[in-house]
Amino acid sequence: MSKGYFITGTDTGVGKTVVTALLASILCRRGLRVGVMKPVETGCPQEGDHLAPQDSLFLRQVSGCSAPQELVTPYTFAEPLAPAIAAERAGITIEMQHIRRCYEQLLAEHDVVLAEGAGGLLVPLTAQLCMHDIAVELDLPILVVACNKLGTINHTALTVTVARERSQVLGIVLNHIQAPDNDDLAMQTNADALRRWGKAPLLGQVPYMPIVTTEALEKLGEQFSLGVCPCIPQQV
Repeated sequence: MSKGYFITGTDTGVGKTVVTALLASILCRRGLRVGVMKPVETGCPQEGDHLAPQDSLFLRQVSGCSAPQELVTPYTFAEPLAPAIAAERAGITIEMQHIRRCYEQLLAEHDVVLAEGAGGLLVPLTAQLCMHDIAVELDLPILVVACNKLGTINHTALTVTVARERSQVLGIVLNHIQAPDNDDLAMQTNADALRRWGKAPLLGQVPYMPIVTTEALEKLGEQFSLGVCPCIPQQV
């Protein structure tokens, strides 16, 4: 079992945080101390004198991770832009060594650390670095989150192809971001299509959740742990 995993997506808004939170819930049920990390988060609202990264705060809530927020999310930005652009506009340089130090501190206090990327693998962090460089620097295997909509075959195959250039790919999780629609042929056929052309194993599917809460994830995590809706292999 790896000590850490990197969760990426085929795009922004595909459900990386939901899948990462679900993973955290499942692993917590296995009795593991789960650390969470979102190295860079943009679009953070201002709360008092600080920025509040909503995704990482939710991950901390689900996982019970009590690590300081500055370790969980070393870089936060107010503007909802690619990290490199948000950082430039804020006059900040994202440093990989700082991300590594934060990750190593989390790893020292937890059995496993789940690191969620922002956007997709090639989203820029700096003029030279992209999101994939974090997974490479931390030597983390990658889990790809795809969303069940038209276009996901191409987006998923592209993501897996890029990921495999420098990383191990565990597989794909297909996330349902909207209610089932029997008239949507893409939604009906995407799972089988990804098994044929996704270029990595389809580990499972996360059903549509109209409201994502800690309680809903815990209930779904219990089903996953019992094998009712298998998603993550036992060795993860």
